[in-house]
Amino acid sequence: MTLLTRWGRALDPDAVLPEYPRPQLVREGHLNLNGRWEYAFADAEPAEYDGEIVVPFSPESALSGVGRRLLPDETLWYRRAIELPDGFQRPGDRVLLHFGAVDQTCRVAVNGREAGRHDGGYLPFSLDITGLLEDGAGELVVEVRDPSDTGDRGWGKQRLKRGGIWYTPQSGIWQTVWIECVPAVHVERLTLVPHLDDACVEVTVHAATHETARIEIRANTEMRANEGIRADGEVVARAEAPANEPVRLPVPDVRPWSPEDPFLYDITVELGTDRVESYVGMRSFGTGPDENGVPRLLLNGRPYFHAGVLDQGYWSDGMYTAPSDEALVHDIATMKRLGFTMLRKHIKVEPCRWYYHCDRLGMIVWQDMVNGGGPYRPEVVTAPAVLPLRLDDAKHRRFGRADPASRERFREETRETIEHLRNVVSIAVWVPFNEGWGQFDAADVAAEIRALDPTRTIDHASGWHDQGAGDLRSLHVYFRKFRVPRRRDPRVLVLSEYGGYNLRVDGHAFSDKDFGYKRYEDAGRLGAAFARLHARQIVPAIPRGLGATVYTQLSDVEDELNGLLTHDREVCKLPADLVRSVNARLTAALGAPLTSAGGPPPPTR
Repeated sequence: MTLLTRWGRALDPDAVLPEYPRPQLVREGHLNLNGRWEYAFADAEPAEYDGEIVVPFSPESALSGVGRRLLPDETLWYRRAIELPDGFQRPGDRVLLHFGAVDQTCRVAVNGREAGRHDGGYLPFSLDITGLLEDGAGELVVEVRDPSDTGDRGWGKQRLKRGGIWYTPQSGIWQTVWIECVPAVHVERLTLVPHLDDACVEVTVHAATHETARIEIRANTEMRANEGIRADGEVVARAEAPANEPVRLPVPDVRPWSPEDPFLYDITVELGTDRVESYVGMRSFGTGPDENGVPRLLLNGRPYFHAGVLDQGYWSDGMYTAPSDEALVHDIATMKRLGFTMLRKHIKVEPCRWYYHCDRLGMIVWQDMVNGGGPYRPEVVTAPAVLPLRLDDAKHRRFGRADPASRERFREETRETIEHLRNVVSIAVWVPFNEGWGQFDAADVAAEIRALDPTRTIDHASGWHDQGAGDLRSLHVYFRKFRVPRRRDPRVLVLSEYGGYNLRVDGHAFSDKDFGYKRYEDAGRLGAAFARLHARQIVPAIPRGLGATVYTQLSDVEDELNGLLTHDREVCKLPADLVRSVNARLTAALGAPLTSAGGPPPPTR
């Protein structure tokens, strides 16, 4: 069934996702290549193409205009002309071609010559095409293959045989394609580390040079606008430092970031003739005891309850790709209006703009890694939902990770994901494994993540097959009552998935199927059950140690009708006042007001 969102109905194929795609490293001017491309399904590069596809929507999606699935033994071809506008490339500039994400392996050619290749369907990559253009123009061809769940790279919740918790496979270009011109000596990336206790920001300018970079931090007292980085705020810090060497800039009268006050400082970096804009939020995440000695999640040094919702990032018309930037904002802002303070981004890496909106709107993020591995076995993935089963994940074959190369690819993609998202202000928790899917050596993986990023919390094995590592004792409860475990644990207790209550809303369902954990026939009964669940099980558990909750889920996804919103985002199934009231009780049960995280942190030394 074709189920369009309001943004999909308004889509202009010639102006698709035109916003600047990388808000944490902004340069003046970019050439957006989204829109109408040619496409073909063929073994070899075709002389004639099958028709038009709207990029960056996968061919399986309604908004692509194609509606055809790419199978593992097929090749998908894209083609379009590119031409740099007059004055876009200055003398000596390099021309960089950026892909937000291509699922799953691709080869890129310009004017018949290979520009580069990339493996992995969820992370961005860039290619220098300066020498391949002819008078600033060329023919761009992208060749894509996608084994989906027949491969062992990260493939997430998509499956060739969709149904239930497994969704329609998608492939090809699914994030923005764009071009920018940079000087030969330029900023490649930034590492921004806020040190709240020390009231400073550590900045590292990464570049293929040791020239001196000039850095400015500005405080804008007005709410950040939807677009771009503002450069007119008060300068609070300046420094110069050689590229690739960290420098600490003191920030006077620090204003901490929190969901209640998502204040962001703007940063300008100049290196030679290159100039980039970015931003940072002064905040800290961690764990520690409350006044009663109970382990808690901390925000800015204080206990803070994470009232979260599971967010899979699937759209009824664009699949992995939101139909517009406004649609991205809608999901985040709607959950915030409902009183949630956290989104668990489930087994997907979103476009950079989604994280930017979480930063500026004030929404904490738990970031899952993208799972993969071999076929999932019911005794590992399904049985623990109803049985108290915990397996040793050193038994790699049992978990579908017998191949050492597959395990190393997961580690590689985890490292790349952390590096890609390192500067995101709102990310509080890394989640490498979910419900045993492709899990292996989780304690060792958690230690590697800790070494890569000691500033965030780790949920090493969300759901089951806990190996005793990480910072969280992470439970999923769907088919039984939730009770605080009797066994003491120095880690923070979190209910990282629960609920999943189903309600079909006629005219807003993806199919005639209905998968879920508990079904209700009308909104009144659903609301009563939702209120009863929290009043009897969840709220009483918080004083006893429960530190975070993740309700399943933000929206329906295909056959799963357990969303707070329908798949097309048109209907909220529960009264907003009810959800806000429940979330307010969750926060109040911790014994600290919501605004407590907005003030200065208490002394830690």
